[in-house]
Amino acid sequence: MKEKILKNFKKYYQLYLLLLPSAILLFCFAYLPMVGIIIAFQNFSPALGILGSPFVGMKNFIQYFKSYQFTVTIKNTLLLSLYSIVVGFPLPILLALMCNQMKTKMFKKVFQVVTYLPHFISTMVMCGLVLIFLSPSSGLFANLFRLFGQEFPNVMSSAGAFKHVYVWSDIWQHLGWDSIIYLAALAGIDPTYYEAATVDGASTLQKIRYIDIPMIMPTAMVLLIMRAGSILGIGFEKVFLLQNVQNIMSSEIISTYVYKMGMQSMQYSLSTAIGLFNTVVNVIVLLLVNFFAKKLTDSSLF
Repeated sequence: MKEKILKNFKKYYQLYLLLLPSAILLFCFAYLPMVGIIIAFQNFSPALGILGSPFVGMKNFIQYFKSYQFTVTIKNTLLLSLYSIVVGFPLPILLALMCNQMKTKMFKKVFQVVTYLPHFISTMVMCGLVLIFLSPSSGLFANLFRLFGQEFPNVMSSAGAFKHVYVWSDIWQHLGWDSIIYLAALAGIDPTYYEAATVDGASTLQKIRYIDIPMIMPTAMVLLIMRAGSILGIGFEKVFLLQNVQNIMSSEIISTYVYKMGMQSMQYSLSTAIGLFNTVVNVIVLLLVNFFAKKLTDSSLF
């Protein structure tokens, strides 16, 4: 085994040298910081450092589990994540299937560009646009409502409306971009399948049902597994930027709570424990979803 490794290294040493800078960066910024996980089991003090801080075991985890914020953050994180998956997973597939059926090349290109462009807007700018559009005093929708003699409600102050604003603005921004991989999968389908279906008299909908969807299903399952693996890892930036005092009961998620405990309250050990709990749950969910996907569809990450 050792001789085989050395032989392969000598044969492909140029490729290993090309890989070396990326491997060093990955080690320095992904694996080396994992040493800091030990803080989750300590009463960490910056003055004492990691080696000098007292060990407290599972105290930080128990503190989080017993806190009022545990139920709130878990519920909000799961709700936003599941809502995003339920709505955001099938829509890119439908968009790709629709775009694949467009026969006019010019219209198809324009349609793709229009749907892709929002993806390149930064999160900061996107949140600014959302707040401007939904402003009850001078926003776009407020002015439209006034044309009909109606008052536009303050959506961003409503805890119940936050999840809808977050999910549907995210879908608008990333729908076109997420459909690219499905378009690539559709482009790789053997044209002879369509020719045979045409000879058999299949309609467009039948071709989509019996050719397109089954052929892109392995790709869809892999992407679903990857999304399920980050079910508690919903993005911090957008939630934090759209968060305010009025909607905080629906917008306080694990990542924003970790930020507040670590950076604002300086409870470094507690924030590290919460982050570690979040990661462990994500890994467990990823393994379970991958296992069931492999059993049910023969498609999996590993």
